[in-house]
Amino acid sequence: MSKTVTKIGVLTSGGDSPGMNAAIRAAVRTALYYGLEVFGIYRGYNGMIEDEIVQMDSRSVANIIQRGGTILKTARSKEFYNEEGRKKAYANLVKRGIDGLVVIGGNGSFTGAYKLSQEFGLPCVALPGTIDKDLYGTDFTIGFDTAVNTAVQCIDKIRDTADAHDRLFIVEVMGRHAGYIALHSGIATGAENILIPEEETTIEEVIASLSEKEKRKKLVNLVVVAEGHSSGGANGVAEILKANLPNLDTRVTILGHIQRGGSPTCLDRLIASRMGYHAVESLLEGRHNVMVGILNNAMHYTPIEIAIREKQRLGDDWMKMVKILAS
Repeated sequence: MSKTVTKIGVLTSGGDSPGMNAAIRAAVRTALYYGLEVFGIYRGYNGMIEDEIVQMDSRSVANIIQRGGTILKTARSKEFYNEEGRKKAYANLVKRGIDGLVVIGGNGSFTGAYKLSQEFGLPCVALPGTIDKDLYGTDFTIGFDTAVNTAVQCIDKIRDTADAHDRLFIVEVMGRHAGYIALHSGIATGAENILIPEEETTIEEVIASLSEKEKRKKLVNLVVVAEGHSSGGANGVAEILKANLPNLDTRVTILGHIQRGGSPTCLDRLIASRMGYHAVESLLEGRHNVMVGILNNAMHYTPIEIAIREKQRLGDDWMKMVKILAS
């Protein structure tokens, strides 16, 4: 294997997601195995600009695979949007001889990596670290499985109290632009209705569905809403339903950032480890400026600019299945 890089930087950027630490660990230890020097860049691109860069060894990533969050921290950087900010960031990499970069994050983080690769010729490999599972070119994103399992555990508990009081609960989960958490957790918990940005189920349809169930004396119902749904999230849905279905005892629960935290599941640890390992292998093999993903259980490499531009598309049969199973 011919080395194309000698020193690599690793950073996490954007929203945190469970499994990021496993990806950091895999990238660092794989790089060290091949005799590379590894530098951790704290607080994403902001830390790159502020020169918060430290050399890492094997002990730097000991005992972190089970931890949520990211030991490298994360932040958003307005300065990095400007060319001068990127020049300052790149100068800090050059100062240490860093000639390859592993970026763990979402769409915005990938855009930053693409800018660095295009403007300075820096070899970059991106890993999909986001709970939203909204990136093109991969079946899994680091953190999604943990977030969904957290949501499922919470919704199961909510169903218990809904059943005890014959209530309608509207549960809001994360997902401003993508409804995968709502879709998966809603199906897994038997939700009667699921509202996601990709499929604009109308409030009228929800009212009709709940009215029909009310006639059948089915008073326990769950509606799972992605925060980015056009209705305005759970509170917006609740206002409309209370006005149209006053006989239903309606409650709202917003799960919020609890979905980002916690120890990653086995699946998230495994995919993060695979992706971190293959990120370094890609840099060494000269496969640059790609996102490392997993499709059909095989590693898949998507050019970063395509991963940024294209959208993950929801299969047509998902919402049909939701309606059938909730009938």
